Parts: sequence; C-alpha cells; structure tokens
Amino acid sequence: MSERAVLHVKGRILAGPDEVRDELWVVGGRISYDRPSAARDVRTVEGWVLPGLVDAHCHVGLDRHGAVPEDVAEKQALTDRDAGALLLRDAGSPSDTRWIDDREDLPKIIRAGRHIARTRRYIRNYAWEVEPDDLVAYVAQEARRGDGWVKLVGDWIDRDLGDLSACWPRGAVEAAIAEAHRLGARVTAHCFAEDSLRDLVEAGIDCVEHATGLTDETIPLFAERGVAIVPTLVNIATFPALADGGESKFPRWSAHMRRLHERRYDTVRSAYDAGIPVFVGTDAGGTLPHGLAPEEVAELAKAGLPPVEALAAGTWKAREWLGRPGLEEGAPADLVVYDADPRADLRVLTDPRRVVLDGRVVA
Repeated sequence: MSERAVLHVKGRILAGPDEVRDELWVVGGRISYDRPSAARDVRTVEGWVLPGLVDAHCHVGLDRHGAVPEDVAEKQALTDRDAGALLLRDAGSPSDTRWIDDREDLPKIIRAGRHIARTRRYIRNYAWEVEPDDLVAYVAQEARRGDGWVKLVGDWIDRDLGDLSACWPRGAVEAAIAEAHRLGARVTAHCFAEDSLRDLVEAGIDCVEHATGLTDETIPLFAERGVAIVPTLVNIATFPALADGGESKFPRWSAHMRRLHERRYDTVRSAYDAGIPVFVGTDAGGTLPHGLAPEEVAELAKAGLPPVEALAAGTWKAREWLGRPGLEEGAPADLVVYDADPRADLRVLTDPRRVVLDGRVVA
C-alpha cells in the first residue's frame, strides 16, 4: 500500500464488545469514521475487525538461556504480529529492544525493564539479582529505563526449604513499590505460590503475573485493592512437566506445582467472579514460542470467563488498562480483520485474514 493510499475497512467494526460500526477509514495511518473528501488511492478490506490483540506478558529478546540476537528478537516480534498481537507488554528482558520502536512493521512494546530478583532465586541470565538493601535502587533504575512498568520476582524456589517461598521482606517491597510509584511506574511481580501475595498487595503492587497461589483469603484483598492478574495459562500448562523434572531433587516443590496446576482454572474463575481484573498474557519468550495470544484467550474462556470477557481481556479492556487506544477516532490504525465474528467463536482468532499496523496491511 502506498504512503498516500487510504484504507477503507468495511464489515463489522468491533470498537467495543457492544459497539459495532459498519466501516472505518485509515488516513495517514490513523482511524477516521468520516469518509475522506479527496481520496484517490483507496484499498478496501472487508471482514470482522478487532483492535490489535494484546499480549500483556511476553518477553521479546529473551529465550531459555537469556538475551538473544536482534534477528531472533525480530522473528519473535513478527510471530506475535502475524498472530494479531500488536501491543505487547514485555514483562522483563535483559535485551535492549528500543530499536523495535523505529520499525513500523513490528508490534508496539510497553517495557518493564529487566526482571529484579533475589540473588540466586531466578533463572540464570534473566534478572538483576540483588539483596533487599539494593531493591529500591534497582527499582528506580528500571522505572527510568522502562515504559511505565517494573517487574519483580516475588517468589521462587528456596533450595533450603525445597519449595517456593517469598523473595523479599515486607519492608523492602513497600519501599520499592513506593519508589516506583513516585517515579510514575506501576509494579508487577512474578508469583506462583501463596505466601508472597498478601505482602505485595498490601504494599501497593499494581499487578501479579501467574497468580496461581490465589486463595479464598487473598482473592478478596486483590479485588478490594483493584490489583490485576495476568494468569498466563498457556504457561501454567507446563507445570506438570516441570514438576516431573524436579521430582527427585525437590519433591515438596514438585507436589506444590502440581497442586497449583490442578486448580488453575478454578483459581482464575474465582478471581474473575470476585471482580479482579484479568488480562491475556502468554509468557512467550522464555521456554514458550511467541504468537500464542489467541490460545490464551481460549484458555481464559476454558477457565470460565464468558467468551466476550475473555476476548475483552486481550483487546478492549487490556488496551484501556495499559493506556493505549483501540478503534477510536484518531487512534493509530492497529487492527486485525477476521472472516467471522470472534465474539461468537474464539477459534476465529487463530486465523486472521489481515493484520493492519499503523495503517499498513502487514500480514
């Protein structure tokens, strides 16, 4: 499509779960609901239209061993894009991926800087590994480097206990979260288990990743404080294999991981029923491939979210939560076109007809 071309999108424009329009125009890379008066070069696309999908937990520039070369990071971003995920919240990466911002053909990324973990309490080569006395300084550093988010590792296996346990004392996370907020950043944390959650929420955290350790005692606390969760169910599906691999060395941890896996759908449904904001995230880029946002939407529905709510968790509501526009007048034209109504059948999401990024048909 030429630089001066106007894109005419016809069909059913799903500007919201109940807000449906018949057409939109893309002029200069931005959405307009008014027909341009002097369009010469017009290209028409027809179908069911959503704002670009959101993967609110992925890792561009990261694999199971740590940072990857730029060409690998590019392939990761392209895989997400071709699956329709045009807005990514990168929940921790040691790679500098700012160069992606200069590429009009790659998804938009909201970065959380690099993970901040306790010494020897996370995956090697992923995080800054520090002790509690240094936590505030590193949070300030990553708040300045990121795009409004900081990522903590809230719990990990304690080799002495042989099980998951909280990484940070209460006072340290209170001070760290307060510093992030002072600098205008929100804070999220990796948490599999139960015992770190209350301290993090009462310290003012904004979001928890995975959140498999939610219980009847902590769910009301999350709901009362408005703390969001990103369950990453496509990643939680790997827990049984992880448990099998660690059985001989850490049997207590293995049993714990299996319990968390067994109740994963009940946990997410209970959180949703209590009013906790739930969003789509895949945890792609560690051991999982990119491009799984449609599968995660389906997993949320399998957990018991109404299909339209599962869809909203990866589109309209997710964009609002992250402060990015959807299919609004004047917004960047980041949208995905499908052959059928995804509200009626979420399987439609796995086969986009067209992907439009900044007004250009890119896939």
